[in-house]
Amino acid sequence: MGILNKLLKLVTWWNGATLNTLWWSSRHGTRVGEDEQGNTFYQTKDGKRRWVIYNGEVEASRVSPDWHGWLHHTFAEPPTDRPLSHESWEKPHIENLTGTAMAYAPQGSIRQPEPANRRDYEAWSPE
Repeated sequence: MGILNKLLKLVTWWNGATLNTLWWSSRHGTRVGEDEQGNTFYQTKDGKRRWVIYNGEVEASRVSPDWHGWLHHTFAEPPTDRPLSHESWEKPHIENLTGTAMAYAPQGSIRQPEPANRRDYEAWSPE
């Protein structure tokens, strides 16, 4: 970790947890598990509060449905202790890609790398 990254951790919260959050989590929290993206999940020693420390950018859609259910007390046991069963037709969880280069762009969108070849459209020009 470079000096710039260490400095960013001191003053920003969107690049992962701040040093104060990491310190508080180590003192008052119990590590429960980690998901496939490297996010770490904690709960207080009495089990009443639950939280996540993101591995990288703080984006709520990076939490899988299994861990989301645990964070919101829908499930008592974390997915590491009692994994949810998934159907064969279910797609794997991906984060919200809106605003990134990988966001969905429908055919004909100006965000497509190559403009659509439109023969059914003629640009209007004033007379």
